[in-house]
Amino acid sequence: MQDIYQNPLVERYSSEEMLKNFSPLNKFSNWRKLWIALAESEQALGLNIRDEQIDEMKAHIYDIDFEMAAMYEKKFRHDVMAHVHTYGEQCPKAKPIIHLGATSAYVGDNTDLIVMREGLYLVRNKLAVLIDKLSIFAEETKDIPTLGYTHFQPAQLTTVGKRATLWILDLVMDYQDVCILIDQFKMRGVKGTTGTQASFLNLLNDDHEKVEALDQMVSIKMGFSDTISVTGQTYTRKYDAKVVNVLGGIAISLHKMTNDIRLLQSLKEVEEPFESNQIGSSAMAYKRNPMRSERISSLAKYVMSLSSSPQMVAATQWFERTLDDSANKRLAVSEAFLAIDACLDISNNVATGLVVYEKVIEKHVLAELPFMVTENIIMEAVKKGGDRQELHEAIRVHSMEAGKKVKIEGLENDLLDRIESDPIFNLTHDDIQLLLNPKDYIGRSSEQVVQFINKEVEPIRLAHLDVLGREVALKV
Repeated sequence: MQDIYQNPLVERYSSEEMLKNFSPLNKFSNWRKLWIALAESEQALGLNIRDEQIDEMKAHIYDIDFEMAAMYEKKFRHDVMAHVHTYGEQCPKAKPIIHLGATSAYVGDNTDLIVMREGLYLVRNKLAVLIDKLSIFAEETKDIPTLGYTHFQPAQLTTVGKRATLWILDLVMDYQDVCILIDQFKMRGVKGTTGTQASFLNLLNDDHEKVEALDQMVSIKMGFSDTISVTGQTYTRKYDAKVVNVLGGIAISLHKMTNDIRLLQSLKEVEEPFESNQIGSSAMAYKRNPMRSERISSLAKYVMSLSSSPQMVAATQWFERTLDDSANKRLAVSEAFLAIDACLDISNNVATGLVVYEKVIEKHVLAELPFMVTENIIMEAVKKGGDRQELHEAIRVHSMEAGKKVKIEGLENDLLDRIESDPIFNLTHDDIQLLLNPKDYIGRSSEQVVQFINKEVEPIRLAHLDVLGREVALKV
């Protein structure tokens, strides 16, 4: 429908797999799986629940009548009870035992944890793919000298590949954060109305060991090895805050990387992919705007801005819980995942087709190289009997004059000609030319790329061999 708002994350940006993870079908089918896991575990611990009731529930996990659920929710103003009744309509034999002893947070919170963990698995895989692709780029360009910048002013030389490792390192740190967070994930489990498990203690005739066993059994059935030790009615909202904060960290890394790419594209040194029929500007047909990197930067800002919402929610939950978390987390958590998913997909697309213009890079290097070789020139001149302090002052004066020629008059950098013609240096044209190989000024850039990839990237590659090399087609 074109006459109501449509979420751009759904229509334009996020992947089908992430959209399915946060879909109503996935959410409410997980609710039903949790009700089945609860019934099976309660049956195993001695409650009067029949196999035919459980079989009936299992037969209706995915065929959810959403219209009926909406009708019930309008009537009850309660989403969980709406789905309890909808499930009960489909499972008349099981209706009396669905949701037995549980509170709304049993299905709501446990499902949120399941969905967030699945989202983190998807993010981890996409990070691994991106790290691999950028590492291939770094390896291919590790020996290409380029201007290094501090304060966006030309500094010493680095290489194209060495600069790329700076982007990759940030992403490796994000990957590690995601892995740590996944390992920390536990089920809320079976905790009851205020987290005391009172209802289950009553159901199981005050048998504390059975209550503890119920908590663990449900957790294992749902794919978790353990439950959160203590909860109120809900799991601590610190989980949501930590998740969105980690996603925000990825956004920081991608924003920094794509800012660099945008600057490099303006310098005409490195360019993101540009398709044959792509239009850069509706007015200026010659333009090749870095629209992919700009889109990443735009969405990354949104993800970073979302991190404050779960933080405020976690900070203001009263005692065992308040309901001012619900509407906020429905938006902030899901949209953080959808937006960072889009950022990663677009970044993978960019990394697949980065173009390096070596001649332009070389031109920029040679324009600044005279300033960068001055220290070596001083040392060579000292070897021929010169005074280091006098030579330094002469270099300073010549550099200022050459700078004026470049900046004020728009002429070529003539610093080396000035030095060659100044007798204080006692250097020939050939002496100076021997000092002008850019690769002599890149330090250990090439070696650092190799060592970094072997140490930091290879373990990630080995852990994700099944997903490496995936390509991403953008929606728009």
